[in-house]
Amino acid sequence: MDLSSYKAGQYEKRLEHRSFVPTSINHPWIVSDPNIIEVLGRADRALGELNAFAQLVPDIDFFISMYVAKEATQSSRIEGTHTNIEDAFKQIEDLSPEARDDWEEVQNYIQAINSAITSLERLPFSNRLLKETHAILMQGVRGDTKQPGEFRTSQNWIGVSLRNAVFVPPHHEHVPELMSDMEKFIHADSLRVPPLIRIAIAHYQFETIHPFLDGNGRLGRLMISLYLASQGLLVKPALYLSDYFERNKTAYIDHLMAVREGNHMRDWLIFFLHGVEETARASADVFRKILVLKERIERETLPRFSHRRQGNAQQLVRHLYRQPLVDVKGVTILLDTTTNTATSLIADLISHGVLIEVTGQRRNRFFVFERYLQLFERRRDG
Repeated sequence: MDLSSYKAGQYEKRLEHRSFVPTSINHPWIVSDPNIIEVLGRADRALGELNAFAQLVPDIDFFISMYVAKEATQSSRIEGTHTNIEDAFKQIEDLSPEARDDWEEVQNYIQAINSAITSLERLPFSNRLLKETHAILMQGVRGDTKQPGEFRTSQNWIGVSLRNAVFVPPHHEHVPELMSDMEKFIHADSLRVPPLIRIAIAHYQFETIHPFLDGNGRLGRLMISLYLASQGLLVKPALYLSDYFERNKTAYIDHLMAVREGNHMRDWLIFFLHGVEETARASADVFRKILVLKERIERETLPRFSHRRQGNAQQLVRHLYRQPLVDVKGVTILLDTTTNTATSLIADLISHGVLIEVTGQRRNRFFVFERYLQLFERRRDG
């Protein structure tokens, strides 16, 4: 079917509402629009460059943990939470009581990402994987009573109430068949749909089916990265689109609705592919800046430590690339040393401009690797 002939679905009358039933996506797609082909080419090249770059970066897994934390905070922010990337590295007892629910959702997201990436070694990208990931995402948080890890068996909606909903997904009786169709589409090699087009369509379909009672937005965005990893398009999970979607939240929601209301799949694909290109280039740029920062610290800062203290200094700096927020107690445990030694080492890194103190307190202080953290916090509009 040519993309221009695509029909998104139809409304189905229920007792007091109308629900939207999307059409099947597991069929051939002919994408001949020159604008889509052009932006697809740019997105593919940007993704390839990021992939190549990621393979050259030493100790990249340290830096990947920062991308995971950023994705968790940005994706959760779209859903209304307010945890920032710095808070994501704190312990729950270090947060105010009103901030803890948001923090727990972000921690679940981090755990869900890491678990799902590991699970891809034993499972294909599948509904089973999505269910397992959803169960982790929802454990012990506000949606933990809403069938975590299972497709819904009741109606859900987007909006304040079912009667006044902005969008009502298909009735739950359609969910198993629609999700099976989406899974088949993901794996149907005979369809010859380019991978980025395939996951763009699948993401739209997932968000339209809304197969779980809660957590669909976060899981739907996460499945993009899981698909890219499962296809080998990303050797390392270094590309997440939630930052792009969060910065363009209104356009993101409008594009999804425009497909449902007016069959505008073309515009959604262009928006999605532009996001892949922009995010991949931004991610590669962050890696370049990390290498410059790392080289500068190794050349200018670490040589200032005595031979006796060199091992501890190197171990702590290495740890900061994975965990850019520390306190004296954590450093003491990390280095298996005394409180005085940890305090002295932190003080030296502050004097050398590596760490800054962020609480302004005399006790229970936190220290942040600010120049590194800023590389992930900087917003890129484009």
